Amino acid sequence: MTQRRRSATRRRVAAIATAGVMLAGFVSAAPVQAADTNLIVNGGFEDGLANWFVNNGNATDGATLSPTTDAYSGSSAVLVTNRATTGSGPMQDLSGKVQAGQTYTLSARVKYENPNSPATKQFFATMHYGGSTYTNLVSVTANRGQWAQFNGQFTIPASQSVTSARLFFETPWTSNPSSDPNLHLMDFKLDDVSVVGAAPPPPPSKTIEVVGKLPGEHNPLIGHKFGADGYGFVHDGRVYMYMTNDTQGYAPDPVTGISPGINYGHINQITVISTTDMVNWTDHGEVQVAGPNGVAPFTANSWAPGMAKKVVNGQEKFFLYYANGGGSSNVITGASPVGPWTSERTSTLIDGRTPGTEGVAWRFDPAPLVDEDGEAYLYFGGGPASTSMPAVERFNNPKNLRSIKLGDDMVSTVGSAAVVDAPVAFEAAQVFKREGKYYLSYSSHFGGSDFGGPQTPLPGYPGGGQIGYMISDDPMVWPKETYAGVLFPNQSQFFGAGTGGNNHQSVFEYEGKYYFTYHGPTLNKRINGNTTQGYRSPHIQELAFNPDGTIQQVVGTYAGVNQVREFDPYRVFEAETFGWSKGIATAKIDGGSAEFGGSAPNLVVRDIDNGDWTALSSVNFGAGAGSVTAKVRPLVAGGQIQVRLDEVTGPVVATIPVDATTGEWTELTAQLDGVSGVHDVYFTYAGPAGADLFEIDTWEFTAAAAELPVTATVQTRCLGGNTYLAVQARNDHDAPVDVELDTAYGKRSFSAVAPGANAYQQFNTRTATVAGGSATVRVSGSIDGRDVTTTHTVQYSGANCGA
Repeated sequence: MTQRRRSATRRRVAAIATAGVMLAGFVSAAPVQAADTNLIVNGGFEDGLANWFVNNGNATDGATLSPTTDAYSGSSAVLVTNRATTGSGPMQDLSGKVQAGQTYTLSARVKYENPNSPATKQFFATMHYGGSTYTNLVSVTANRGQWAQFNGQFTIPASQSVTSARLFFETPWTSNPSSDPNLHLMDFKLDDVSVVGAAPPPPPSKTIEVVGKLPGEHNPLIGHKFGADGYGFVHDGRVYMYMTNDTQGYAPDPVTGISPGINYGHINQITVISTTDMVNWTDHGEVQVAGPNGVAPFTANSWAPGMAKKVVNGQEKFFLYYANGGGSSNVITGASPVGPWTSERTSTLIDGRTPGTEGVAWRFDPAPLVDEDGEAYLYFGGGPASTSMPAVERFNNPKNLRSIKLGDDMVSTVGSAAVVDAPVAFEAAQVFKREGKYYLSYSSHFGGSDFGGPQTPLPGYPGGGQIGYMISDDPMVWPKETYAGVLFPNQSQFFGAGTGGNNHQSVFEYEGKYYFTYHGPTLNKRINGNTTQGYRSPHIQELAFNPDGTIQQVVGTYAGVNQVREFDPYRVFEAETFGWSKGIATAKIDGGSAEFGGSAPNLVVRDIDNGDWTALSSVNFGAGAGSVTAKVRPLVAGGQIQVRLDEVTGPVVATIPVDATTGEWTELTAQLDGVSGVHDVYFTYAGPAGADLFEIDTWEFTAAAAELPVTATVQTRCLGGNTYLAVQARNDHDAPVDVELDTAYGKRSFSAVAPGANAYQQFNTRTATVAGGSATVRVSGSIDGRDVTTTHTVQYSGANCGA
């Protein structure tokens, strides 16, 4: 095999083997063993372009793929046109499928027809292993107008990292292909692609088996997965957090439990969680934003999300902005905060074409702001400072951040980007508004040659990896004079060894308080100790302000923020809602969410082993709970769920035997007795050791039958020779109630009878004699916010008033 590498400027520099030269590692095709499998999906293009996309490993790559009926076999092939580079060919991602040290047989058919191209042309099947490593696997020399066959084997070196492995087809590289497009950039067709070899290994478990968020602590926000660059967003009384999906690259060794370091280049999903109490968070799963199967397949990555909503043409829409690597930023549109998502664009929103970004190295980290007047803005940028500036200015005022107006549609920009002159700026600009002032926070750089070499920041300017902030009267105007200080020191100051590095923040307001989000590898540290691998977790602290509007410096803590309300259990809610957990994972399944609606993704709790558990913080059972119902899918026989109060070893108040049909979803209910008031609730899971026990979709608690306290009496009385029934009901409740007195001789209703007061009525029977019977007293009111009606039947004795 022949390897090619890109230099730091992302240009290919190694020469490719010339036509007719046998590739290193190439041997003639050998019989395929029965255990081998074809790793290519839709290699015959009978499903159109599914699983195929244009190689986007280089910013200059570009091409158009379209189905064609001119196929070698079957009814379809792919036509490659408008190639921008020689490497701009059709690509399929084989990451996680191919293995180092294994040998594979590659076969494919290729044809070109341009009459102005040479009579013969060499084509390569090439693997991009990430970064600058490109390896030519198999080649073929095709005759113009005829189908040629790639047919050969390749062996992946045992030392080669295959964390990223993307196969594509191309013509020999040249640095200036547009100088002779008929020679270098001819259109071509591809069909019948296969890569046959050892079946891919089972994916490593991403389940975090340790308790990473300790009971009683509120940071990190979740302990069953990672999430970075958290962006807080409030809608309809709920806080949503959008994060870079650090879990996507997490692959702990099954023996050591340690994962390789994070690879940001693989991340193309955004993780979403939400809460109404700031402690119990619901996992909404991941949005497949980028990549060939993403909402915006013309982008490769999705980092550092930002979120906004706006009514556009009378329709409320939600806009999720994200970084497409370091080179550009983009946006997708949602029908709700959790989707479904679509792309209104076919190219990136912020890139090298955006006016005013010429001096920005990294056009990423987009953060939107929609002002009260409906005007919208986007803040972005970062990275190395321009080398044209003096060294001191490169360090202290790198001018690498930008602000720009968004169009009314929120998916376009207006005018030119303006410079944000944030001191010692690195990345992560975000703006919020408070009391007429605009606050821009950002992450500071760590110095080095990209920022003018060894320097000392000016007095008051941020140190490395801190969060600084500025205050302005204009959302587009940010001179260095608006700098206000350090909002948050580096997180390692609070969480110790292994938790340093960059940070990324946001500020949002919820129910009259301001909150500050940030990340740190605290969960990673609890898994592996002081040596972490870069997997970050979301945190929140409350934000306080001084009388002059400046911000009090934030202190990072594991305690986090207070729970703002108790959890309501009397409803159907998602099982992937918890304050703490151990050993579980979550996954999407078909269908909509029972709690959030049919268009919202539905997740379940999975990978449940003996001894695992999930827990809810501060659940308010009020006067008492009667039962608990779990929607579960048993995977083995013998599993059970125990409901415990206040700690994982606390008293068991209910046991649900998971004894339904294996593999089928069912609802199982257990009775609760004596469960009232406010408790932390632990669901503990037990069953056969070494087996996945069951999956859980939803929980629901029902209240115990409640009665409104009332003292009811009925007396018979004689007046003027007639018998009367004197009916009285005293309200013994601590709140007003409505009372209805009902007899065979009439009915009377009373509204809002005060605590301790009576409802009283004498009913005339209009007879001298009455037999014994009963009266009905109905009392309606509220207990712990629930509407309750209690009915009392009161007996009375017969009477004779004519004697």
